[in-house]
Amino acid sequence: MSILDTLKQYGQTRLADYIASLTGEKQAKLIKQAEAVDWEEAASLVRSHVLQKPVTAIPSDLAPAPFFPFPPKTEDQKELYRKAREKGIALLREGAVAALTVAGGQGTRLGFDGPKGTYPITPVLGKTLFQYFAEGILRTGEKYGKPLHWFIMTSRMNDKATRDFFQEHRFFGLNPDMVHFFTQGVMPVFGYDGQVLLEAEDAMSFSPDGHGGTLLALKKSGALEFLKQNQIRYLSYFQVDNPLVPVADPLFIGLHAMEGSEMSCIMLAKTGPKEKLGNFCMTKGHLSIIEYSDMPDELAEQRNPDGTLAYLAGSPAIHVISREFAERLTASGRLDLPRHRADKKVAFYDAVSGKVVTPETPNAVKLEAFIFDALPLAEKTMILEGVRTECFAPTKNKTGVDSAESCRAMLCARDARRLELAGTKVPEGTLVEISPRNVIDDEDACTLFAAHPAGELKQGEKYSF
Repeated sequence: MSILDTLKQYGQTRLADYIASLTGEKQAKLIKQAEAVDWEEAASLVRSHVLQKPVTAIPSDLAPAPFFPFPPKTEDQKELYRKAREKGIALLREGAVAALTVAGGQGTRLGFDGPKGTYPITPVLGKTLFQYFAEGILRTGEKYGKPLHWFIMTSRMNDKATRDFFQEHRFFGLNPDMVHFFTQGVMPVFGYDGQVLLEAEDAMSFSPDGHGGTLLALKKSGALEFLKQNQIRYLSYFQVDNPLVPVADPLFIGLHAMEGSEMSCIMLAKTGPKEKLGNFCMTKGHLSIIEYSDMPDELAEQRNPDGTLAYLAGSPAIHVISREFAERLTASGRLDLPRHRADKKVAFYDAVSGKVVTPETPNAVKLEAFIFDALPLAEKTMILEGVRTECFAPTKNKTGVDSAESCRAMLCARDARRLELAGTKVPEGTLVEISPRNVIDDEDACTLFAAHPAGELKQGEKYSF
């Protein structure tokens, strides 16, 4: 069956007719793009997610997910965490852990033209997100005596620019052989009528398939096989817009391993019922996440007898993932995770007028998969409470909540706390920045500033260490 027949079979008559009207290179290019799409899956998604808006069904047995609290509440928990941290350190020293950063986005919402990872974020020196992570990965490898491999998932949109950025900056001191780029998959963009949009006269419109495509992209790129060959068993997963996250937390990694978890999560205690974090829940004996926008008010606002939120645990998208879990889920060459609908304004090529149309209102559906939808597929999961001020400062907007502005303030506050811990007073209004090349935890801070005291800091000045 030809690709044109396949398109017609699955309802993409407009695209089929348009391709048939072309000749030469333009036709060949579109045919190649169309042949790369699973049109049976696409047709099913058009029916379920484009021609209608899917409704998230809330399971009748939904319950709050249990988690390990931090700080530990009992002597037994303190001892467990001590052993878990030792286990995590041992795994880092073995080289059994790699860092995995999801970095397929652009800096559009930040008013920045380029991959989000190239955005300058630090409060004093303006180091980029990529540089900040690179320095933390260097220090982690140095501290535990084994360099970390770093896997970075890009998108078709920013892959070349990301690779060029690392080349230009000489990989920020990392061994280039330890940095591995791979590209996430894509999905066609559909108009509200279910027909695929064109980006140009010789190109279909595609969008990244979401961070849920990470595990399959690892498989298709050969990265999973590389991990196996190099005896790397655990992936420390985080998103590129969160520079406050530890690149490899020994306690989290060790607890994941000791619990026999396939996919583990950091949770944050939500600031209120409607905070924009996914809710960790249990259903049918498995961990899952219900998006904040889908959570019924009566559940979101439910309280325990002591007044705390019943559904307290929110997800900041920080995970440890076992390699064997990723291998099991992708063994067939496919990974069927639920898709989520996003209504967007998408410029498109109109074949009738021969012009690109830029809509003023949403006109299209992008379909994404989310990494947390792999949680119900895991045989064993684990959640550890995180400290918000030590691990979560998302950079999504230019100002306001979850912004570059708030992120810089949190980075500065964390570093000021570390300086104070090491004996240096930080006056109010003073900006400080400690390089993760030198300090990745409180222990590092005390060691560094004991050997090299910071001296007296003046109010309102800027300092970098």
